[in-house]
Amino acid sequence: MRRKIAAGNWKMNGLRADLAELENLSTDPGVDVLICLPATLIAAARDLPIAIGGQDCHDATNGAHTGDISAPMLVDAGASYVLTGHSERRSDHAETDADIAAKSRAAHDAGLTTIICIGETLAIRAAGTTLDIIDGQLAGSIPDCATADNTIIAYEPVWAIGTGKVPSTEQIAEVHAHIHARLKERFSDGADFGILYGGSVKASNAADIFAVPHVTGALVGGASLTAADFSPIITALAAS
Repeated sequence: MRRKIAAGNWKMNGLRADLAELENLSTDPGVDVLICLPATLIAAARDLPIAIGGQDCHDATNGAHTGDISAPMLVDAGASYVLTGHSERRSDHAETDADIAAKSRAAHDAGLTTIICIGETLAIRAAGTTLDIIDGQLAGSIPDCATADNTIIAYEPVWAIGTGKVPSTEQIAEVHAHIHARLKERFSDGADFGILYGGSVKASNAADIFAVPHVTGALVGGASLTAADFSPIITALAAS
């Protein structure tokens, strides 16, 4: 049975005082709640009653990589999850599918669960090649060592991230069904992989999104910064 997961991504936001928001989050025994924090906040949040994740990791365990953070460092700080392949890493840092697969392998070796992000731009959606791009990202970004226990997929259409635009439930259903089918083809436990939706998820649309087949949770950006915005999403997921 795939667990329901409500994951927040604070991106480059938050100081230690803001961690008080996490103490007020709604919880439910049927939902795993986690927040992917800036590296500066992970150790300070490690004793909170939710899971903590990093937002990226290097594919090396150590070395001359100024400004980077390794997967073992994340574990040492208190993280149990890490994002790889977020669209902002792909665009801002020119990360390739091969880069993301290497980072995900390093994360698995360190004992982290990876949330591997995939998704299309508006131009790709308009061209009608979304599923082709999704196929390439799935094949190239997920390492062969991935299992349903150490890997979660997050579908985030780039054009919906932080824009307020949300795909129709039919569009979400098409992509999530496609991802599910591809995972079943490639992995013996592929049917058990969690598949999150991300992209302008908020309290007002969460219930409709969680009713879509093969949506097992959400990766939430701006709405995860406050308990008032994130808690209703967690509640909607618990009720789905």
